[in-house]
Amino acid sequence: MAALGSAALNFPLFSTRAASTETSSDLKITKVRYYSAPGYTKPLFNQTRGIVEVFTNEGIVGIGEGGFKDTIEQCAQMIIGEDPFRIEHLWQYVYRGMFYPPGREKLHALGALEMALWDIKGKALGVPVYDLLGGATRDYVECYATGFRSSAETIEEKAQACIEAGLRSFRIGPTGGNGDEPFGFYKNAKTTIELSQRVDEAVGGSGNWAIDLHTRFDTPEAIKICDALEELEPYFVEDIVRSENPKLYRTIRQKTKVPIAVGEQFGDRWDSNELIEDHLIDYTRFTLPNTGGISEFKKLAAICETHYVGMIPHFTGPLSTATLVHVLGSSSPSRCMMELVGGEPERPAYFNEDYIVFREGKLYLNPKPGLGVEFDSEKADFVIEVAEKTKFPHPILKSPDGSIHNW
Repeated sequence: MAALGSAALNFPLFSTRAASTETSSDLKITKVRYYSAPGYTKPLFNQTRGIVEVFTNEGIVGIGEGGFKDTIEQCAQMIIGEDPFRIEHLWQYVYRGMFYPPGREKLHALGALEMALWDIKGKALGVPVYDLLGGATRDYVECYATGFRSSAETIEEKAQACIEAGLRSFRIGPTGGNGDEPFGFYKNAKTTIELSQRVDEAVGGSGNWAIDLHTRFDTPEAIKICDALEELEPYFVEDIVRSENPKLYRTIRQKTKVPIAVGEQFGDRWDSNELIEDHLIDYTRFTLPNTGGISEFKKLAAICETHYVGMIPHFTGPLSTATLVHVLGSSSPSRCMMELVGGEPERPAYFNEDYIVFREGKLYLNPKPGLGVEFDSEKADFVIEVAEKTKFPHPILKSPDGSIHNW
């Protein structure tokens, strides 16, 4: 015990307020408000589209998206009174601050709050977030459509209309699996292959289509489908098997040459780093706010660039889609593409019309300060306000240089 006490003296209890003036701004976080998105009826707390407002003492308000009431409340209580400019510092504090590493649902809330901190910083400095992240690396971000909206009657005609609209790729799913009809592995593997062949012929290959197997198949049927698709030209084949055991992709990678996309069900870099580092996938599907925020996404992007893996983020909410344009538009020039449900961005009434810039199937960087979003709270449903720090702080230590150290 004496040794432990002596060591602890070298790591005083953590206080974010101990930072010197050279590392701080004059801004302080005063409160956080959380709203539910009207019209979004999914009751799933791990796919919420709640909106957060992070207020500061100088009137600058940052907007973020994600999380649900309980996780937002816990995370928000940890950042009241703190300097919003110290984004990485606060991320580490919230991520490591309750002893246990956060699960994916809490990461969703952390990602929403961290998104708002970047918005505050951009607004305070009068620059778009992509400039804070290093500046533009591409002119636009290519998009693909899931469930492309079209008056066309056949799937082949819809695929053609999607490409003609300027989108990079038309995504389909496997046959079966909806409604009350039992899902037959053999039957639906066969009909999924047939559907893929029809779509490929309609759009002329060349990556103009992709398929998500939705983790519905077991390994034998999944590989059977991949074998049949190798001679075609899908942009990617997504979620070939279930996601609980990522190491299974060592087996999948040895058995197929199709471009593999995985990751929409994952969170921070510790969820997917081995898949990237061991070249078991060709594209990641991690997204915002699921990774825990913009900073974490940028770190994942760096890992992807190192290992020549592309990024195809899963869609979440409308603000997260707009934020991803800032992140992908300022990351490495590695191949990337954005998913749009219906083939175009959502435009909810509670955001300004031009919060996202979309033309001819492509998403362009928004040059407005911060994320470029204006939020009308009167058009959303207020849930909770947090204005006081947590009354149950868990001990956190800091190293002699002031950086966070685990307790």
